[in-house]
Amino acid sequence: MRASYCDGYYVPLPEDHPFPMAKFPALHRLLCEEGLLRADDVVSPRQADWAALRRVHTPDYLSALAEGALSDHAERRMGLPWSKRLVYRSRLAVQGTINAAFMALTDGLAGNLAGGTHHAFPGHGEGFCVLNDVAVAIRVLQTACWARRVLIIDLDVHQGNGNAAFFADDASVFTFSMHGAKNYPFKKPPSSHDVPLEDGTGDRAYLRALKAHLPHALEAARPDLVFYLGGIDVATDDRFGRISLTRDGLHARDRYVLRQLRDRDLPVVLLLSGGYAATPQKTADLHAVMYREAARVFGTAAAARCD
Repeated sequence: MRASYCDGYYVPLPEDHPFPMAKFPALHRLLCEEGLLRADDVVSPRQADWAALRRVHTPDYLSALAEGALSDHAERRMGLPWSKRLVYRSRLAVQGTINAAFMALTDGLAGNLAGGTHHAFPGHGEGFCVLNDVAVAIRVLQTACWARRVLIIDLDVHQGNGNAAFFADDASVFTFSMHGAKNYPFKKPPSSHDVPLEDGTGDRAYLRALKAHLPHALEAARPDLVFYLGGIDVATDDRFGRISLTRDGLHARDRYVLRQLRDRDLPVVLLLSGGYAATPQKTADLHAVMYREAARVFGTAAAARCD
């Protein structure tokens, strides 16, 4: 299995900042140590072109990002302190998702060890999301005629409001979101198919809801390609989650989703989205569940470790 990653995915943040930026190198290291990625499986992205970003984001927003001219309000809403390195990192992650999508269409399965920044809107960043990597990747793929119909399966605990709003009038993109009903964002534009969950939802109820709704979304979407946003902030004790999946429940969730996609012979892009466990290392370990299950379901375990 090939995956996008480079050291530029990490940007230092203030010590008390809640976003676990160190999860990205920790996940890369963990997947290599477990033999799930080999050195030649890891594809280092360049920065996404501004022209590609303009397919989704407004010129004014991109100019403000490039020039460091965001207002205080815009920076607070984004949730991350602006820096040139942050913009560089965000453009790398977008290209990582673009690359992973092309690789998935070739190989059947690929990942980006970042991505799933589903709260970014055309004109602003939001909720730790600077640029909307999935929306940009979809537009690049559609323009290049590599994909016509796309399904976004978003199982982050927070509804993908940026994707829901951007693709609201686009029948070629089906947005499926299963999320905390009372959690952020508090204004939730309708997805193609929303499944709101009550606080405290556990393994059994969660999996029952997933099995009741995901097959209908797959039938309605009829996709050429699937982006799977496997957020792990649904796990018990996540700082921002309020859903109660155990580690076994998280494995069962990812196993079910990936088997559904494999059985339908659908190319799939694996993306991280959110996760806020007690430490970046614990967060990375939970993100690795999706890759462990992908290796089992698709038989993609690497034969040798990364250098």
